[in-house]
Amino acid sequence: MKYLVAALCLALLVVILLLIHIKMQLRSLTGQLKKRLKDDTRNYVHVSLLDGSVSRLAAEINKCFVQDDQTKQAIEGEEKQFRETIANISHDLRTPLTSIKGFLQLLERENPTEAQRKRLAVIRKHSNELGDLIEHFFEYSYLLSNDAELHYERFCLTDETAECIAAAVLQLEEKGINVNIGQFDRVLLTADREKTTRIIQNLIRNCIQHSGGDITVDVSEENGTARLTISNPVIDSSAIEPERLFDRFYTAEKSRRKSTGLGLSIVRMLAEQMNGKAYAALDGNRLSITVELPASAPIQGITEF
Repeated sequence: MKYLVAALCLALLVVILLLIHIKMQLRSLTGQLKKRLKDDTRNYVHVSLLDGSVSRLAAEINKCFVQDDQTKQAIEGEEKQFRETIANISHDLRTPLTSIKGFLQLLERENPTEAQRKRLAVIRKHSNELGDLIEHFFEYSYLLSNDAELHYERFCLTDETAECIAAAVLQLEEKGINVNIGQFDRVLLTADREKTTRIIQNLIRNCIQHSGGDITVDVSEENGTARLTISNPVIDSSAIEPERLFDRFYTAEKSRRKSTGLGLSIVRMLAEQMNGKAYAALDGNRLSITVELPASAPIQGITEF
């Protein structure tokens, strides 16, 4: 009887130890899964168990990871091919467009008649539009593949915005668009000045192309965040999906058919590169595009405004 009890106790002890070991391995398995998801690594899970069912579970999880990694690699390959295609198309289109503009200049110098001048003006207008489209394609492919360091400096977002508006006065006047200044606080931030300027220029260009009336510009700062908002009326608000405006190649209104749909996508990409964000809101027939960038304390050695 003693030997039976001892055997049962020993068996129970083995079971308890096995259960503890299984629990520890399951905890380790959970930790490995969390680490893979958090760090976005491609490490596979592993367990050291005598129990075959948990080992099979780990093996099935690893099979899922293998499929996931293969899918990611395929997507990355397609993205790379897409970037290269866009860059090649942009480059191939630039050469004939340069020739067209060159011959156009020669024709304009040969004392054309009034009717010929009007036709040449139409050609120049459309060649400039084509040039803008090509530049958007080139800029987008460049940003996707560019891993260059950001060059941070201290500057005034308000002044930079005012300068970009002033530079676009002629285009705004041609479209009959007035610029209303709303909240225009003096906002300082430390960011990549060139990329910030490109953000502002793209926002203004977007309004020039698609606004249904006068635009309003606001610059403010709240809780350490610099905020730039440009709003404008839209012709058909029912055709616009604010959450999709930043998707590449998305065009909402019929008037956007001359656009690549890359302008706002580039804005969001640039903002995210500087740890910021871009978003849109539609209130009635008024569309607002907002870019937020983290402001920071003055950097030592940089002159304060």
